[in-house]
Amino acid sequence: MNLWEAVLLGIVEGVTEFLPISSTGHLTIAEELLGLPVDDPGVTAFTALIQVGAIAAVLVYFRTDIRTLAVAWCRGLVVPGERHRPEYRMAWCVIAGSVPIGVVGLLAKDLVAGPLRSLWVVAVALVAWSFVMVLAERSSPRRGQAGRDLTVRDAVVIGIVQCVALVPGVSRSGATISAGLFLGLDRVTATRVSFFLSIPALVAAGAYEGLITASQISTTVGWWPTVVATAVSFVVAYVSIAWLLRLVAGHPITVFVPYRLGLAAVLVGGLLTGLVSAT
Repeated sequence: MNLWEAVLLGIVEGVTEFLPISSTGHLTIAEELLGLPVDDPGVTAFTALIQVGAIAAVLVYFRTDIRTLAVAWCRGLVVPGERHRPEYRMAWCVIAGSVPIGVVGLLAKDLVAGPLRSLWVVAVALVAWSFVMVLAERSSPRRGQAGRDLTVRDAVVIGIVQCVALVPGVSRSGATISAGLFLGLDRVTATRVSFFLSIPALVAAGAYEGLITASQISTTVGWWPTVVATAVSFVVAYVSIAWLLRLVAGHPITVFVPYRLGLAAVLVGGLLTGLVSAT
């Protein structure tokens, strides 16, 4: 992989990771257009590893919140009187909500890295989940209305829905934010929960791929392009996080639906005419 390709893919990852438009879908499309074998184990590992840059952006952006949650959780474990704190409950919500993606991700890893890495899958998922996002917005609290507090049960449900995002084209943030809206959370709260749930999911995915596919990265994509793409994704993702939080405060997530549908239409057109191949 050339460095300019690595920079381009890092930008794609950073821009799309936290927007409800599917980072994996966009990376699959970009890799296909660059002539990379999207179903190659090395390319699949590269796609997972550069997400570490995006998750590092979340860790830096929400460092104060993360520190507060960690301290509250540790204190609550040893001091019963601390367990009434909302930060303690939120920490348990993040832990509980992260379990489903860990289990399903391991069980379905071959499916995700193989048959699902198809542009036909991406196109269908872009359209299908767009309708889910529309329904989620219609069921969400109206602007100015406060949503209800997050519970551990809510977090588990959102975590289960997050597993659907293993299908390229769905979007992890699109899945988790939609689930939060269906459960009655306000849009900003649902988005913050989505960010917090992304931390264990993306860290685990990046660490797993790094441990089991180091040799494949070395012999295919190469570590230098991987490092460059990861660094670029960090910078771009940091900006994307700040922008998305401001956007959802005053706009519905359905503002992304026309883009998702337009991209799906272009993708289907390219597949039908042979301009791009499915894998």
